[in-house]
Amino acid sequence: MVADEVGLDRLTLATVAKRLNVSLPGLYKHIDSLDGLRRDLAVLGVRELTAAMSAAAVGRSGRDALHAIARAYCDYAAAHPARCAASVRAPDPGDAEHLAVSEAAVNVLRAVLDGYGLGDDETIHAIRAVRVVLHGFVTLVAAGGFGLPQSTDVTLARLVDSLDATFTSWATGEEGGAPR
Repeated sequence: MVADEVGLDRLTLATVAKRLNVSLPGLYKHIDSLDGLRRDLAVLGVRELTAAMSAAAVGRSGRDALHAIARAYCDYAAAHPARCAASVRAPDPGDAEHLAVSEAAVNVLRAVLDGYGLGDDETIHAIRAVRVVLHGFVTLVAAGGFGLPQSTDVTLARLVDSLDATFTSWATGEEGGAPR
């Protein structure tokens, strides 16, 4: 896909038209704007990422499920960098399709986090934490931000273990856990 090849920030309609061997005016018969294309990439990215995380989490729970979805997220980001980057776009409140795929993604994460016994509000904070950690990690990997020789796989495992410990402490109300 052209977006994954050139990058989301360098994607233009002219690039897409050239790749498809159509004129730019001809492309407008299929795409209404660059923003519309980015929205479509966001929907596709969320849909595919949700499927990857869901498949990875099947039959797993807790820490094991967190590690599985983290690996699926990282693998997806490496294979589809622009789609992954587009997936962080928040849906427009009137965009039913984008809202639906985003809700499906939240539901996968909610199911993974269910075993921690967090309340509804704490689960939302946990979902945000997972999203921040995973997207931040893949963004730094993609940008070449980890130039030292230590394994990024070990770094990812440590991050996921930290999330697991954090969510466990939130659920038990241990010192340093979620505010009550």
